[in-house]
Amino acid sequence: MSVPEKFRGPTTSIDDQIESFAINRVPANLRWPIPAISLVLLGNATAMFFFSFGAQQAFLVGWPEMLGPIAYFFIGSVLIGMLTMRMASREGLSQNLLSRGLGFGSRGAAVTSFIYAVNYVFYFLFEGTIVSHAIAEYFKVDINSIAGIGIFAVVGLVTLLLVRRGMHAMSFLQSWGFPVFLILLGWGLYKMFTEHTPVGVDGWHATGATGSVAIWSAFSLANGQMIFQGLMATDYGRFASRNVRYRGTAGIMLGELIPMFVVIFLGAFIGITLLTELHGPNAQSNAQDPGFMFVSLMGGVSVVFAVITQIRINVMNLYGGSIALSSGFDVAANFRPGRQYWTYLVWILGVVFYAFNVINHLGTFLAITGVLTNTWVLIILADSFVCRRWMKLGRSENIEFEPHEVRSWNPCGLTSLGLAVAVGALGIGGVYPVYYASFISMLLGPILHVAFTAGTKGRYYRPVQADEAASHSQSALT
Repeated sequence: MSVPEKFRGPTTSIDDQIESFAINRVPANLRWPIPAISLVLLGNATAMFFFSFGAQQAFLVGWPEMLGPIAYFFIGSVLIGMLTMRMASREGLSQNLLSRGLGFGSRGAAVTSFIYAVNYVFYFLFEGTIVSHAIAEYFKVDINSIAGIGIFAVVGLVTLLLVRRGMHAMSFLQSWGFPVFLILLGWGLYKMFTEHTPVGVDGWHATGATGSVAIWSAFSLANGQMIFQGLMATDYGRFASRNVRYRGTAGIMLGELIPMFVVIFLGAFIGITLLTELHGPNAQSNAQDPGFMFVSLMGGVSVVFAVITQIRINVMNLYGGSIALSSGFDVAANFRPGRQYWTYLVWILGVVFYAFNVINHLGTFLAITGVLTNTWVLIILADSFVCRRWMKLGRSENIEFEPHEVRSWNPCGLTSLGLAVAVGALGIGGVYPVYYASFISMLLGPILHVAFTAGTKGRYYRPVQADEAASHSQSALT
């Protein structure tokens, strides 16, 4: 295979490109080379969100304390992504389809698919908000006005047009978008060094009180991202060869995470530098808003930079959201309009949420999704590696996912998720510190699931018909 071929996906029909195997296995002959998957994931690695994330960590705990949560994020993402991607590549299934067999049942997995889709709607909103703020800041438009909402909607529509052909469209977009991103980022850094006074790590101080509360809050922010990055990579890792080893899936994660963490540290660097020059009640929020950040550094060029960067990541958010919604509605309502049409729903919800300033509740959202998503993913991993492989309660390969192969509802996974989320909700509601919530729920959920599945001897892996047949056979024998 030539070098250019390693960065391209296989030739497929237009229909397969559009549908992107949202509700089916990826055929073995249509798998992608690892470099080609890594190229697609560069769009997520260089998302504007991570500039903001880096600045938040610096403002929250400063240097060197921020290295703790960031290292946790990095190591945890590699481990989670390595495991989930290997599982997805072996089966050729998305996480949504895997959930049907791994503890939730077909309709139960629809619930988790909708949870997953909400993540993508919010990240689509977040990235779109950044570029809208950059354009509005440059042209002096009120971000909450009709014109501000219109900017968000129009840029989102442009993104919508580029995601129709799934992985192939994203591969093409990243192949030229990433070099442009690097050139414009380099220009922004040049402007910062020549027109501002850069602040080195010795000047990266927390803006508020430090201590255990700040540290736990920083780890809580990292915890939500740690699981989600490994989970999101699985949507693309299912296209890897069925024979890829853990070394290969870890390599895909490292290819995504290394540039991502460069962006995180640049976000801290730029945010702290700008904060020393800003004044007023909105100084910190502006310094961690990439829309304001790059307008301050680059002027009009920042608009081009923000638009290109936003499109590169939001095609991935639209794609991931459409995969989750396709799987969810496939069994929840037996409704299959086509994956590409679900991208419109993600866009519509993003516009509505932007109009109602849902972005102002970022902290609450991250806490809630941290509880829901983290618990769900670790239940799936516990089911695959503990219940099926170690305890031999179900088959460990060719995981069941068709509705006739699984129960509609598997009470083991659903009950575990419900109880763990309820405990996490107590933290979000203030009964105990919210920064503990995602950690407690993500540990409790898989423990309960293993206990329930072991207690029922894997009975709920089998569809009802299989249980009845086994019961009749046993009755005949006795």
